[in-house]
Amino acid sequence: MDRNTYIDNIDVETAKEKYFDKIKTKLYYEEVKVSDSLNRITFEPIYARISSPNYNAAAMDGIAVISKNTDKASENNPLTLEINKDCIYVNTGNQIMDPYDAVIMIEDVIQLGEGKVQILKAAYPWQHIRQIGEDIVATEMIIPSNHKIRPIDLGALISGGIETLKVYKKPRVGILPTGSEIVEDISEIRDGKIIDSNSRVFEGMIKELGAIPNRYAPQIDDYNLLKESILKGVEENDILLINAGSSAGTKDFTVNLIRELGEVVIHGIAMKPGKPTILGIINNKPVIGIPGYPVSAFLVMDTFVKPLIQKYIGIEEVEPEYIKAQLSRRIVSSLKHKELVRVNLGYVNEKLIATPLSSGAGVSMSLVKADGIAIIPRNTEGMEAGQMIDVELLKPINSIKKSLVSIGSHDLIMDVIGDMLKLTSSHVGSLGGIMAIKRGECHIAPIHLLDMDTGEYNISYVKKYFPNKRMALIKGVQRQQGFIVKKGNPMKIKDFKDLLRSDIVYVNRQRGAGTRVLLDYHLGINHIDSSQIRGYQRELNTHMAVATAVATGSASTGLGIYSAAKAMNLDFIKVAYEDYDFLVTFDLLEDDRIKKFIDVIKSDKFRDILQSLGGYGFKNTGEIIIID
Repeated sequence: MDRNTYIDNIDVETAKEKYFDKIKTKLYYEEVKVSDSLNRITFEPIYARISSPNYNAAAMDGIAVISKNTDKASENNPLTLEINKDCIYVNTGNQIMDPYDAVIMIEDVIQLGEGKVQILKAAYPWQHIRQIGEDIVATEMIIPSNHKIRPIDLGALISGGIETLKVYKKPRVGILPTGSEIVEDISEIRDGKIIDSNSRVFEGMIKELGAIPNRYAPQIDDYNLLKESILKGVEENDILLINAGSSAGTKDFTVNLIRELGEVVIHGIAMKPGKPTILGIINNKPVIGIPGYPVSAFLVMDTFVKPLIQKYIGIEEVEPEYIKAQLSRRIVSSLKHKELVRVNLGYVNEKLIATPLSSGAGVSMSLVKADGIAIIPRNTEGMEAGQMIDVELLKPINSIKKSLVSIGSHDLIMDVIGDMLKLTSSHVGSLGGIMAIKRGECHIAPIHLLDMDTGEYNISYVKKYFPNKRMALIKGVQRQQGFIVKKGNPMKIKDFKDLLRSDIVYVNRQRGAGTRVLLDYHLGINHIDSSQIRGYQRELNTHMAVATAVATGSASTGLGIYSAAKAMNLDFIKVAYEDYDFLVTFDLLEDDRIKKFIDVIKSDKFRDILQSLGGYGFKNTGEIIIID
C-alpha cells in the first residue's frame, strides 16, 4: 500500500466552516418527563401551564384585614380592630382568603390586649400579599428553545405545570479504535502492544456532551475488515469516529476508505498537534479520522467533535467563567452577610454591564433568567451604580457578548424575539428604558410613551431626553391597549369613569411604564382624581401580571394589552392602539445585533406568531426614523 500524502493544510476555523457547511444535519426530538430532562436541550420554547404560587399568600407576619374597612385609619385617628372579627393573625406564607385582601405588618400593629389591636395607617388592596402568579404566570415562557435544562429549571418547569417536554434526541456516536497494536485488556500489554485509552476518553466526552457513545472493539490493520467495520459504524450511528490510521503510514487506511465509501472533505489541518485529521462524509453522515496520539486525539475531539455534537443537539456550551462587570444601578446589602445578587449581563460600548434582577426570595424565575451571580462581600454596605463587581457566570461569556441588551417596556413579543435571537431583556418601563439608554446600559429600549399634548407616541420624549444627540427609532408594532376584565365583563366596566366605583379594584403598572402614562392621560381628559381609584397604588411590572390579577380576582380590571388578556382567556375592552417602538443610538444601527433584530421583527415568522397572539398591527414595522 502506498503512503498517503496531505493535500490540505487548512486553517482550523476555515476547515470547520467548510466541513459543517457540507454536513446536512438532521435534527430529531423526543418527548421526555420533566424529571428525566436534566441536561437535555429543549427543542422548542416551554410555556407555563399554571401559575406559581397557586394561592394568595401573606408576604409578612402580621394581621390580615379588609382594606376598605381601614380607610379612615391614621395617626390622628387610630383604628381599633378586634381579632377574629375585624382581622386575623397571619404568618408569612399563610393563605389569604375572602373577605381579607391586605396584610398589615406586625411591626405596624399596636397590641391593646383583650383580643384587640390598633393601627395608625390605612391598608390598600393586596398590600403585603404574594399573589397568585407572582413567580410564574400561566402562558409565559419558562425557558426558550435550545436551552440546556439545569436543576433550577426543573423547579420552574414543575411549578409551571409542565409534565413532559420535547428535547433534542441524543445523537449516537460510534467510536472505532484501529491498529493491530491496540489491545483492550491491560493483561495483554507486551512489547509492541498499546492499551486502548483514547476510546474511553472519547466515550466520556461524548456522554458529557449529552450524546450516546457506541464503542466498538479495536479493529486490526486489515483493509477489508476495516472497510466492513466502517460501513457497520456508519449504519448504526449518526456520527462515526475512527481513531488512528489517519496519518501517512503504509497501514494508515482511513483516508482511502473514506474516499472510497464517501467523500474526504479535508485531510490535513493547520493545527499542531492534530494535523492528520480527516473530515469526511459517508452516506450523508459525518465520519472523522482522529490521530492516535492522545494529546492530538483530545484536541481534535475538542475542536471538531464537540461543536459537531452540539450542532446536533442545538446548543453551544462553554465552561463557566468568572468576570468583573459594571453595575447599572445601586445595590443595597446588609453588612452581616455575603450577598449573591442575580444579574443580567451584556456588553454595551465595550463594557460588561450587570443589571440586577428581582431579589425576592420566592422569585425562582430570576435564577432561570440570570446570566450570572454578582457577589457582594460581607461587611460591605451595598455597591453603587458604576462600581465594578465580581460575577460568577451562569452562561457562556461568548453568548453574553452576542446578546442584544434590551431594557424598557414589557410586551409578550420580547419573549418571541428572545427565542429568535440572543436577547437579554429587563422590564423597567418606557422611561426606565430611556434612562438606561442615556446611561449607556443597554443597546435598545422598547418604549410606548404618549405625548399628552400632541397625541404622538415616543418622538417628543426622545427629543426631550436627548436634545443634542442623534437617535434612531426602529418602528415596532401597533398594539391594542384596553381594560382587561373577567370573561363576560361581570362588573360591566365600560370606560375610565367606572374606575371611581366603590366596587371596582384597579391594578396599576409601575411608574414610568407607558401603560401608566396612557392611564394618567385618560384620567386627565376625564378629570378623574387618581387618589379616588381603589388600587391605584398597587403596581405590577408586566401585562401578564395584570392579567393574572384580574383572572384570580385580586383586581376587577387593569390596563393592558390584548394578547395578555387573550393568553389568560379574559375579555378586553379597547381603549387605544399605541406604537410600541425601539429606541437606539444612531451609531448602533450598524451593529450586527441591531441588524439581526430588525431582520427578526420584519420576518414572516415573527408576524405569524404575533398574529396568533392577537392584538397587533404591523404598519411600518422595521422602518427607521432618525431623530436629530
